[in-house]
Amino acid sequence: MSGGVGSAGAGMRDDFDVVVVGSGAGGGVVAGELAQRGRDVLLLEAGPHLTAADFTRWEAKAAHDLFWPIRFAPLPDGDAVAFLAGRCVGGTTTINTKIAWRATEADVAKWYAATGLTNDRGEPFTAADLDPYYERVEHLLGVRERSDWTKSVHTVEAGFAALGHELHPARAYADANCMRCGSCLQGCPTNAGKSTMNTYIHDSWARGLLELRANASVERVLIEGSEATGVEYTDDDGARHTVHAAAVVVAGGALNTPQILRRSGLDAPAIGKYLGLHPVRLVYGLFDEPQDAHMVYPITAHCTTFQDDADGGFVIEATTIQDPIAFATTLCDEQGPLWGPRLVEALHAFRRWVGVIAMITDDNNASVHLEDGQERFEVDFQPVEHERFATSLRFSREVLEAAGAKQVCWTGLASTHVQGSCRMGDDPARSAVDRNGESHDVKRLFVGDGSLVPRTLSVNPSLTIMALATRLAEHLDADPNGYLGSTAAGVSAPA
Repeated sequence: MSGGVGSAGAGMRDDFDVVVVGSGAGGGVVAGELAQRGRDVLLLEAGPHLTAADFTRWEAKAAHDLFWPIRFAPLPDGDAVAFLAGRCVGGTTTINTKIAWRATEADVAKWYAATGLTNDRGEPFTAADLDPYYERVEHLLGVRERSDWTKSVHTVEAGFAALGHELHPARAYADANCMRCGSCLQGCPTNAGKSTMNTYIHDSWARGLLELRANASVERVLIEGSEATGVEYTDDDGARHTVHAAAVVVAGGALNTPQILRRSGLDAPAIGKYLGLHPVRLVYGLFDEPQDAHMVYPITAHCTTFQDDADGGFVIEATTIQDPIAFATTLCDEQGPLWGPRLVEALHAFRRWVGVIAMITDDNNASVHLEDGQERFEVDFQPVEHERFATSLRFSREVLEAAGAKQVCWTGLASTHVQGSCRMGDDPARSAVDRNGESHDVKRLFVGDGSLVPRTLSVNPSLTIMALATRLAEHLDADPNGYLGSTAAGVSAPA
């Protein structure tokens, strides 16, 4: 592709209003919003720029091309939490399930307690402070209800009903071109699934309003005195480049952003701490008839009976199944991982398995570390979190068995919703950035991704990350500190 996509080389510009690091739910929104408002923006992405023309349901190829290599956090019992995230233009929004949930009032109420976060009026930050930004994101992405349930959803719905619980339709940013092919995690081949790539980024890039450089791995933020002045990055050929900007937004995701800040010399105690995992476990039931849970819109429905912490602290999503490689390598039961003839038998019955996802609200007891250039992740789950794991697994099994499952298996823990490792707040002792996402210690340096979220949400965080990113873009464009100066002539803020 042309038009500013690719590695930096001779003749490429090196001075911008804003440089944004990372193109996912946070960075893609910040870059697109600012470009539409007339700001001169460079967007850097560590992964490749691949589009619907490149997306096929080839599990191994997608894992190689679109994902970060799987990373793990060891647990005391010898198990581990697996981290899954997109490494491509659009970040994880390119390979996620497009679920669009607003944070609840109870979720956001935790933020003030965690970091002293207040709004612009000096009042404790509430969900209402995000409403106008949610509305803008929902309108731009075309968020809609997904009540077009397939057979597998109706199968498990009977199990929920038998236990006295309800499934509710999901809301998602996928349009009517969704064919329910189930290939969301390999990139949407019809562009029905909205990502920051095929909305915020491409809308600006195609009009020449945004410069995008893919395969650009940012090493550090450049800091002079106590101000950010740009970034240093390495291109696909290993060449090192420097770009300058009046403001820098780091949005590499909650595992990568704290590492970039540490490599840049920041030593605030909250950087890398308070990592929230929002861990999930898939639980599968084997039925007599084919269910074809691999040919659905994942995720189509939710059970929220236990969503609040006091009620259990977990949400159940339905239905889905991993593609064959991931399914075969993660399946276990009371006897441990399935192996040999038992695994072969399970795979032969692939079309008859139905999966639900048990999604647990954790209490931010994980952390990101960088030692001698090597990343390390620590997790210290507390008893209340272990109880949520056990209760959610037990309930998922009961639902599947009530629906008629003859066998139940499950996976270990994974995390696709990392949050909070550079969280926002008014108290520098408990947060890395202020209410506007700006570093407490370095001016002109902002964080613009899920790292901002002070406490793990009970719902999929992508919509909230996009809302926070929209809020950040508005703040940067308003330019209360005079960092950017006036916008380009004749360009106004988007409606």
